[in-house]
Amino acid sequence: MGYNSTDGYLKILDELIDEYYLPANMINKLMGYMKSIYRSDLQNNYSAPMLWIGMYIALASLVCILAMVADLLHGLRSRRLWFPCRYFKLNAAFLAVISVAMKLPVDLSGSMPGDVDQVAKLGSMAFMCTIMANLLPCLATMGSNELLSNVTGLCIFVITMVVNVCIQISTGVVSYKEDAKVIQKVSPNYDIKISKHRNTVLASIYVALSLVLLMVHVCSSLAILKSKKIIESKYQQRHERASKKIQPSPGELLMVEKLQEYVRNHWIMAGSGSPQFITACFRTTSASGVICVLVTILHTLTMSWTIEAIFTKDCDSDYGWSMIAILIVQFIGVVIGTIAPFSRCFATLSFKVSFKIISNHFKVFEVESYWTSKLYSWKRASIKLPIRSHNLKVVVEALKRLVLIFCIELQEGVVVVCKIIALIPFVFMICLLYSFRFLKWLPKAMIISLGENTTERNKDLRPYVLCLEDEMELGERTLESLSKSVNEMIQKGEKRQPENLNLRELIQGISNSGFQGLAKFDHIDPNRVPSLGSTVQYHDSWSLPVVTLTTIAVSLRQNEGESLFKSVREGLVYVNIVEECLNVTNDHVSIRKEAETLWKEVEVEHKWLGHKFQDLPPHVKTARQIVEWFRDTTKTIDHEDGSNGEKNDDSRHRSICANSMYHITKTMLIDNENIENVSHEQLFKDISSTIADIIAACLTNLPQVITMKCHTGEIEKREAGVKDAALLLGETKEIIDTLYKDGDNNIPCMNPSDLPFISNWRAHLRNP
Repeated sequence: MGYNSTDGYLKILDELIDEYYLPANMINKLMGYMKSIYRSDLQNNYSAPMLWIGMYIALASLVCILAMVADLLHGLRSRRLWFPCRYFKLNAAFLAVISVAMKLPVDLSGSMPGDVDQVAKLGSMAFMCTIMANLLPCLATMGSNELLSNVTGLCIFVITMVVNVCIQISTGVVSYKEDAKVIQKVSPNYDIKISKHRNTVLASIYVALSLVLLMVHVCSSLAILKSKKIIESKYQQRHERASKKIQPSPGELLMVEKLQEYVRNHWIMAGSGSPQFITACFRTTSASGVICVLVTILHTLTMSWTIEAIFTKDCDSDYGWSMIAILIVQFIGVVIGTIAPFSRCFATLSFKVSFKIISNHFKVFEVESYWTSKLYSWKRASIKLPIRSHNLKVVVEALKRLVLIFCIELQEGVVVVCKIIALIPFVFMICLLYSFRFLKWLPKAMIISLGENTTERNKDLRPYVLCLEDEMELGERTLESLSKSVNEMIQKGEKRQPENLNLRELIQGISNSGFQGLAKFDHIDPNRVPSLGSTVQYHDSWSLPVVTLTTIAVSLRQNEGESLFKSVREGLVYVNIVEECLNVTNDHVSIRKEAETLWKEVEVEHKWLGHKFQDLPPHVKTARQIVEWFRDTTKTIDHEDGSNGEKNDDSRHRSICANSMYHITKTMLIDNENIENVSHEQLFKDISSTIADIIAACLTNLPQVITMKCHTGEIEKREAGVKDAALLLGETKEIIDTLYKDGDNNIPCMNPSDLPFISNWRAHLRNP
């Protein structure tokens, strides 16, 4: 650390004292300035890391920009040009990143002497406006509590930034470059030919726009809470209608064609009733898009005035040349970040635009009930306070009513202002559409949807469209896009079908014995096959016996075992999906996790509970000896765990897996009294057939899983659930066809609620 200014000042002072006779009082005054110079040197040393902090700010800004770009690419890829927020969202992580990117506006004391420094601070405020406009639709992806916490966090941050900027305006930190200030101080009458108030005015505009965008966020949040309830109510009605169509009669099984129709109907409901899509169509969203465009224009003009300063590196703040990096990165962010908000201004193109809809848009002073419904419900509700004084309760209730009345009026005012602002892109859009109609000589004058065909397609899907307002009607082009997208997802799943080729071959090879292997692989009668001495009880599951039987089969025929491995690997993917969706009790979840752990060991390490099953002892050769070896190994494991006395997750895992192996091997030895005469090949085929029966029985639940994924309880996750269902349907179409094509002969007539549980299958097969 150096103190160059202090040393230089002392040297000059010594030269003055040596060359000239200076009075003592003058020397004392000159020495008094040394403290200020020393403090300046000290401050410069403390500010040395600010260059790297500036790069940190640029990096945080770049993270935000990359997230915006990812959302743009996702929107283009999914052909949703209102660009839903998938990556750039309002949460704790991004709030932290944004707070780093906004360090310049909240920096109260940092001097901004150069033109680049001043414009970089203004650019950060413009970038914040762009960020807020981009984040608006993501509010719809949150639950009530998450929405409250995130919007509160955003409010605190934005208000803090606004207050800090106002302080900087008053103190002159946001002003004009330092050189001009020095000249003005030295020569007050000298014309410095610079706009003294330009930066101050721009900062004031950005502050005002930030506050407007903040009010838009709060206003939209209140509307989102009510709009979700409206959409949910309409969804339940459509869901009941779709469910009646697919509901099988007694003894009837769900076919692929019905499943496809069910998935398509629910995709239309999920897409048209998507909370993000509903929010993108709000007038507040259109208003935020207009504000974002205005900010971009202002900042672009500001940048055009600063190009020369950038080339001359007129940045003398503590951040050094990193100010140029911040300015350029955030300017890129402002430009790129304007695309999504601007596109959302035209989200109404997704609907049929009639004269009635146009007239409704011009009724700007009519505020729909869903904007203020939440505030009115809070106004009607009573506050439960831990006070007994009646007078105090009356005062609190009166204050609450006054506050909420003010909030309702403010909410309505914000909505009206946003409707007025939203007229700008709407009028532009209407003019463009009418021009297009005139040029194309479209025959119908009442309906002016862009690119709409004279004959409407997808009439069977229109009853499943969800609209927030009853007079709104989804455009045919949008409906066609939704229908096309779900078909593409199903086709995408179909392209993955070659990945489960071995599984289909395994299932196609099952016998016509009616899944009898499912009933025979493990006797649950404790008199014949008692459990091991462990206190951890063995429970039936789909995946655990499959893994256990595969281990035995591969040890019998290692050459053919690789093919079986592939089939089981493919089958367990769907078995796990069935168990995750339908076997949700604590016991079933626990067993599924143990089976997943065991399968990882069997598949990757070719070991069963630490024992190499492909490298058995030399004396173990016959089929009976192999089965007995597994049985005896389970006893050894159980004895070792019992003697240790420790009960932990590992001992529980070993005990559950050992019990499964013990039951299965003991059953084999009891049922095959002449197992000495059974060859490796024959036992391998029997076990493979049993594995196929178990997997096939489990996969008969795939239609139920698909329908369950379509009907997700949380509205925010519904679209993702239907997408998973469409992909799963595409992947498993041939499997479902294989299982159901001879359903009357193979699949037992059971209650649909019993099909997900292997114990119910076994009980039915023993006592049909």
